Amino acid sequence: MKQLALSTLLLLSFLPSFAQRNCASMDVLEHELATDPGMAARMEEIENHTQRFVQSGSTNERVVITIPVVFHIIHNGDAVGSSENLSTTYINAQLDQLNKDFRKQNADVSSVPSAFAGLAADSEIQFCLAQRTPAGAATTGINRYNYNTASPSTSYIDGTIKPATIWDRTKYLNIWTANLGGGLLGYATFPGGTSTKDGVVVLASSVGSVATPNPSGGSFGKGRTATHEVGHWLNLRHIWGDSNCGNDQVSDTPTQQTSNGGCPNFPKVTCSNGPSGDMFMNYMDYVNDACMVMFSTGQKNRMKALFATGGSRVSLVTSNGCTPPGGTGTCGTPSGLGSSSITSSSATVSWAAASGATSYNVQYKTSAATSWTTLSTASTSLNLTGLSASTTYNWQVATVCSGTSSAYVAGSNFTTLASGGGSTCTAFEPNETGQTAAILPLNTTSTAFICTSTDIDWYRFTTTSTATKVRVQMTSVPADYDMKLYNSSSTLLGTSENSNTNDEQLIVNATSTNTYYLRVYGYGGVFSSTDSYLLNVATSASNFRTTGLENAQNEISEISLFPNPSNDKVNISFISTAENNLTITVFDVSGRQIISQQATATEGQNNLGLDVSQLQTGFYFVQVDNGSMRQQNRLVIAR
Repeated sequence: MKQLALSTLLLLSFLPSFAQRNCASMDVLEHELATDPGMAARMEEIENHTQRFVQSGSTNERVVITIPVVFHIIHNGDAVGSSENLSTTYINAQLDQLNKDFRKQNADVSSVPSAFAGLAADSEIQFCLAQRTPAGAATTGINRYNYNTASPSTSYIDGTIKPATIWDRTKYLNIWTANLGGGLLGYATFPGGTSTKDGVVVLASSVGSVATPNPSGGSFGKGRTATHEVGHWLNLRHIWGDSNCGNDQVSDTPTQQTSNGGCPNFPKVTCSNGPSGDMFMNYMDYVNDACMVMFSTGQKNRMKALFATGGSRVSLVTSNGCTPPGGTGTCGTPSGLGSSSITSSSATVSWAAASGATSYNVQYKTSAATSWTTLSTASTSLNLTGLSASTTYNWQVATVCSGTSSAYVAGSNFTTLASGGGSTCTAFEPNETGQTAAILPLNTTSTAFICTSTDIDWYRFTTTSTATKVRVQMTSVPADYDMKLYNSSSTLLGTSENSNTNDEQLIVNATSTNTYYLRVYGYGGVFSSTDSYLLNVATSASNFRTTGLENAQNEISEISLFPNPSNDKVNISFISTAENNLTITVFDVSGRQIISQQATATEGQNNLGLDVSQLQTGFYFVQVDNGSMRQQNRLVIAR
């Protein structure tokens, strides 16, 4: 292996105008592997764990991870607000951009070509500015350090600045900003590296967002450098695998010859990857900030593996860095977020009750805005009014408990109707035919409308090689809506025509990757221009259960766990249609059985207690099996 001194990284010949993105993460990794004898073995185990996680089917469980972030601003004695000693405005804008990019809430994700749109993923990872220091004191999450160095080298940053300023990496993501030299935009450490160097370094002029670009950054001033480098910190490689037609360890990103710069035209075919070519709009390529807009589902799975039981960064799941000091007791995280009753000027957002809640804080803003409007409520829903027509809104909610609060959890975006509603409804429109079918995101709940008696909604989605099974669910149905599912050859695969406002469901347990077309329509021309329906396309490596109504006498449904996260005892709540003997089983993410006990269900609502005091911190699955049906929910153990 080449022995590369870290101090030589800046000797590369880069253009000062940043005509090409330059990331030193792989050079830093090579240096660490050459100087740390144990790192290669640690990275191999992390990779093995990642593959076990992906193969276990755990990738379809939706748990949002919130990571506390501390920004270390390295400057040369400049006043706050200078190009090096960055203002709080740019730090907040950067955090907002990270959250949009990792939660697939960036408006420019709509520019993804249709060939890749079905792969664009919400990574279910979000970020907050740290509210407490490792010692428990209050903080803004922004620290400023004068090192009297105009352009610190990577060797000086890693050897001197990082060890002196780093916060506990098991609880925080450390991001350093500095006036890097030599045209370097940033670099990051991969999981498994040295504890005193762990984190992300970015050029100060790159810090900002699409909404609040840093004018000093040019093509790289919209916050995507941090998105790219945090991707490395979360175990993502460059999309071309850092070699000619290399391997980035992700199954759904096409092999490509090398990095792309600027803003290429689609398609750009290399490495025999036609007809769609390179996924150059991926955050892990080298294109300009304005042209990188997505993570893929496979990349999401690699990142989420770090937070599963035994994962390299699992300790961040239980970090209290987002909680202000002085809080007592457990404050549950909101779940089951949704939006409904959307009009041109209002919408209702809702969530499930969280443990310990005394009230909830709700924030909302237009997708283009940088600041939030904050409201409070003691209820588990809130009607937002005074909204603008034909506008996409972001919203999030946090639990307020006695003396503390949870982190904000992002809800699904919603788009208000055009003034007057009717046939000018905008959600997913126009999508009147299979040829104009809208791209439906996978494993995400989407809101849509049937606006008139002649409105028909068509959608298109494509499965991946690691998750070929499909379950389509339509819920919150305002009228008698039905749906049909077709393959790419226009062959009808299934019809769901339940009466009145009952939910609809279609399941195809395919064995290979497919493109599907979904048709949603109102029976007899029924419609609602004010009430939406919800669509969710779930994909899995395992078959979805296809039990019909003939087995309804032996069903279990609406399983939930509380408190979740838990540290001692968890209550399992569910509905049973009959009295049954049950087996309650707890598995870790590798599928290993940890707990198994017998119980009895009664007809109707059931609440069973389960002792989990012996489980270690991490993710688990709780399975309820009545002999003919199994239901699972993910459990987080936090201590």
